[in-house]
Amino acid sequence: MADKLKFAVIGGGSWATAIAKMLCVNQEEICWYMRNENAIDHIKNFKHNPNYLSSVEFDTQKLLLTSNINEAVSYADYLIFAIPSAFLDGELAKITLPLQDKIIFSAIKGIVPETSLIVGEHFHVQYDIPYYNIGVITGPCHAEEVALERLSYLTIACSDADKAKFVAQNLSGNYIKSKISDDIIGTEYAAMLKNIYAIAAGIAHGLGYGDNFQSVIMSNAIREMKKFIRKVHKMKRNINDSAYLGDLLVTGYSVFSRNRMFGNMIGKGYTVKSAMMEMSMVAEGYYAVKSAYKLNQGYGAKTPIIDAVYQILYEGKEAKVVFKKLTDQLD
Repeated sequence: MADKLKFAVIGGGSWATAIAKMLCVNQEEICWYMRNENAIDHIKNFKHNPNYLSSVEFDTQKLLLTSNINEAVSYADYLIFAIPSAFLDGELAKITLPLQDKIIFSAIKGIVPETSLIVGEHFHVQYDIPYYNIGVITGPCHAEEVALERLSYLTIACSDADKAKFVAQNLSGNYIKSKISDDIIGTEYAAMLKNIYAIAAGIAHGLGYGDNFQSVIMSNAIREMKKFIRKVHKMKRNINDSAYLGDLLVTGYSVFSRNRMFGNMIGKGYTVKSAMMEMSMVAEGYYAVKSAYKLNQGYGAKTPIIDAVYQILYEGKEAKVVFKKLTDQLD
């Protein structure tokens, strides 16, 4: 029966496009929801997404494309959400069908602003979906390298190991290696936090700090991440695993990292608004830092990097001054 279970991808961006590409290797048909009807028409006619990863060519016979999110919900057993966290609540508001019998996997790396919850917790609290029907898809894996079919790694987390294995099998391929984890909360928080640290790395680069400081900020970031996640969800985990450290490193160093790019622009003197207008994609870390900072007011973890990024992005403090103070707090 498991081989008859159906997938739907929710989202039209680069990560949604990459996930659709991976699923098409293993599925005879998938449903793909995106709100942009022009993009849907383009894919039907030209076999690629005009706005994201346009080099990826799809077999359109395998795609049930729709701009009606309820059609996707009705079609699938497994719903994979891959839209920016800032827009998730608005998309969910369009759903009129029950979600309780669906299996939800989040490929979203951020916190839902309306509830200040990570996506898995949002589905559990707001939609009464049990945790054994909720999972997380994390890296280290950039959509752009999936498009290029470069070797990439995924971690699929779910408290139900069978569901994690099933998703892992359907995303795996010649250039995609997947492993499973039961740390659904920790991996999702790590995926959110690494975007904040990538912004910090970008700010440092924009300010003119070199590779030496980059290595220091990354080594401090993984320790800071460990302290934060331990406060949120204490369990046995190896923070040096690729789902945590690996994802942090690729997001902090890669030229494909939109969060690093956003931070670099801030470091060079762009305002938040002008940096956002310049970029064609959403930097999840911008929204995440506000939620993480406020959440940590209750937890009390020592997070100088998160605090510094928050001060720059939300309190309007000068990046050069904030980072000068930050350098004295790192080791």
